[in-house]
Parts: sequence; C-alpha cells; structure tokens
Amino acid sequence: MNVQTKHSADATTVEDALAARNYEQAVVDSGSATALAMQNTLLTPRFYTTNFDELDAIDVSSVRSDWDQLIDQMKSDPNKGHFKKNEDWDHIDWDGMEPKLKKEFIDFLVSSCTAEFSGCVLYKEMKRRGSNEDITTLFQLMARDEARHAGFINDALREAGIAVNLGFLTQAKKYTYFQPKFIYYATYLSEKIGYARYITIFRHLEAHPEHRFHPIFKWFKEWCNDEFSHGEAFALLMKTDPKLTRGVNVLWIKFFLTAVFATMYVRDHQRPAFHEALGVDTDWYGHEVFRKTSDISKQIFPITLDIDHPRWQKGLTALQAANADLADAKAHGKFFKRIGASIRAGLAFVNLYTIPAQSHAVPVSTRMEPVY
Repeated sequence: MNVQTKHSADATTVEDALAARNYEQAVVDSGSATALAMQNTLLTPRFYTTNFDELDAIDVSSVRSDWDQLIDQMKSDPNKGHFKKNEDWDHIDWDGMEPKLKKEFIDFLVSSCTAEFSGCVLYKEMKRRGSNEDITTLFQLMARDEARHAGFINDALREAGIAVNLGFLTQAKKYTYFQPKFIYYATYLSEKIGYARYITIFRHLEAHPEHRFHPIFKWFKEWCNDEFSHGEAFALLMKTDPKLTRGVNVLWIKFFLTAVFATMYVRDHQRPAFHEALGVDTDWYGHEVFRKTSDISKQIFPITLDIDHPRWQKGLTALQAANADLADAKAHGKFFKRIGASIRAGLAFVNLYTIPAQSHAVPVSTRMEPVY
C-alpha cells in the first residue's frame, strides 16, 4: 500500500488503516492532546489486555447461523471510504470558537479518539495472537473499523492544530488487565452505549441543524452503526457460554451497567458548554441514552437498571457533586476535602448499585438491527 496516498477510511485491514497517510501525519502531534489521552482516571478511556488464549478457545457453533450472518455483514464493509472529509465537511473557525466550548469539544474529541483506538489495540492484539479463524476474523474486522474511527477524529483534531500521537499511546499508555468475561461486559456496553449516544445526537441535530456546530456530527449515523455491529458480536460471544449471564455473574452485569451509566453521566456533566451548543439538556440526554441502552441490552442481559427509580437521579446528582468536589480538591491540594469527596462518591455509587434491578426473559436469538 502507498501510505502517501491512502486514507484509513479506504483501508480493508487494520494494518493498512494504521499505515495510512492520516495516521502517519498524526505523529506531528500536540503534546497537550497526547497528554490528555494518556491520563488514567475513573472517567478517562483505558487500554485493556486480557487472557487471549481463553478468547481464542471460544466455540461459536451454538450461534453459528447468527454469527455467519454478522460476519458476512461486516465483511461487506458498507462504510468503506466513508470516514473521511468530503464536500459535506464545512469549514470551522477554530480560532473564533468560544473558548470554553473549544476546550470541551477538544476534550470530547480526544476522549473519543482514545476510546476508539483503545478498541483497535485490543482487537488487533486478539487477531495477532489467535489461531481460531472465527475469532480472529471478527477481531480483525472490528479493529479495522475502530482504526478508521480514530483516524477520522484525528483528522478533525488536526484542523484545530493538534492531534493525538496514537503510535505513542500504544507504547506508553498504561494497560488494565480484565479477565475475558469483564471484557465482554464492559466492551459490549461501551459499543452499545456508544451507538445510543451517537444516534441520539444525530437524530437531535437532524431535527435541529442550527445546533450542528461541527461537521463531524454528520458522520454519526454510519459511525454508530459500526458500534452497534460490534456490540452484536460481543452479545454472540456471551451467548456461547450461558454461565456468563447467570448466577453470580448477574451481579457483575449489574455492576458494569451501573458503572458505565454513572461514568457517562458524570463525564457529560463536565462538558456543559458542549451540550449547550448542541442544544441538548444533559440530564435529558443521559436519560435518553440510558433508556436506549437498556432496551438494547435486553438482548443478552437478564436484567436492566431501574432508571425511573426515585433514588436513581438523586444518586447520579450526588455522584456528580462529589466528583466535582473531588476534582477541585485535587486541583488545589486539599487532602481532607479529597478524602471526604471520595467517600461521598463511593457511597453514591453504592446507593445506585443497590437499587433493585428489573428482570426479564432473554430472547432465544440475540440478533438485533439498529432502529433508532
């Protein structure tokens, strides 16, 4: 492949995507953007590693029909060539953007780029280490998609005069070990909540184009459909082993549901100017995304969180307030305030986790199509 002319959007493999011109250019990066991507906190995207041998041993025979259908769909590559600028890409006056909005939007883009690239790194490693053709084929296809997404975001960042050095992140960012079942729960939810987030913004801006302050939002429909397909894959992986969604593992599912929803809520409330520019009420947006994700997750999880429970919103509000105080305490070196805020955050999370979940029967077939 000629890396001087190719773009990651046109690549057919993750290796080609990572060798593409827009990735090569990202090496000339902004130290501040890469430093932001390097952060490891409860609210920032992480890089994961796992027991790849256990993943490689998965037998998809019990879900073969749905599996082959999904793989064929992903191999058909409906989004090839999509994730790059074209005539619909509007010029953005980054220098004239309101400073707080610019800061929060850059934070959103860097966080999104890091999250997409985190998935690419994990999936590519599974493809590299595995010998199970079913599994390595899936992870190659998902890594390809995530590489395209990350490269596209970096293209958008580069217009603001910055970019994330993704190659540096691969080598330098701390990796968190999760056993495979935790990878399934966390990554499934990450992909499905990503779909719910992007499609909610896309549909809102479809109805209110005056709030589309950047052209990247025009690409969110196809983007979220990739996220949806990846979530379908993890649902099928969990379906191969019924124990993963039974017994004590239901408590782990509840934990990850609570953690992912709470993290999203707190993180989104750190970007008030961003959501105001979109014309979106942050509480409404959070609840809408939670509802979509809950409806979708019924395909594989036997429980959903009771997001209409009186303690739910109160718990989220308390967690957000504690997080804001914790950030202030860290910034100003207030040790005792930091301890107090940490305790309050922990208690708020326990309060959310102990809300009784809602049970339901899981359908025989997990396969779904995006309809929102």
